[in-house]
Amino acid sequence: MIGEFAAARAMPKSRRALRAVAEAVLPSSLLVVRGPATRRRVALTFDDGPSELSLEYLELLERHAARATFFLVGAECERRPDLVREMARRGHELGSHGHSHERFPELSARRELDAELASSSALLPGSAGNHRWVRPPYGALSLGTLISCARAGLTLVLWSLDSEDWRTQSPRDVVARVSPHTVEPGSIVLLHEGQRWTLDALGEIVPELERSGYELVTVGELLSG
Repeated sequence: MIGEFAAARAMPKSRRALRAVAEAVLPSSLLVVRGPATRRRVALTFDDGPSELSLEYLELLERHAARATFFLVGAECERRPDLVREMARRGHELGSHGHSHERFPELSARRELDAELASSSALLPGSAGNHRWVRPPYGALSLGTLISCARAGLTLVLWSLDSEDWRTQSPRDVVARVSPHTVEPGSIVLLHEGQRWTLDALGEIVPELERSGYELVTVGELLSG
């Protein structure tokens, strides 16, 4: 997954430009990159679950009364529905990360994205809020992606701080990227599930942010102000 993610990050300039324009002009009902800076709140978000490590992530967050948003892959939800229900039961927010983890622009080009969005969102239990958020794999966007998500009533959620835990397997590197010195009120932090080094890093990140006065909340809570 790390190599695949790194390769996908080498996106064409046109896609980087589209993302920059989208961030600048789209309303928060269509695209979210960060929350308001009015309160000392941060949203930790986790992609690619559920996984064999999900319960350990959940236990760590629960020890600190921290809530998070998990962007789940539909195929993994089908394999581990009990973990999806457990995430919701513990008060975390769930969003779609696609069904196949294929890049949305490619699915859109084949006219398969609408079905992918519908099938992955339908696997999320709980409140209607769980069916509102979607994060495109690798953060890859296209005009067709934006249109499909808007048509489905979904809000695209990207991030303002990348932990780069897809680039490294060192917990220390991840801790250095996500610290009281790098986060800001309103930050949305990109992290990944199913990675032991990310889990180890969280054991330092979460208490450090708490000691610095940050409340760890879901994306929905962050946007509520």
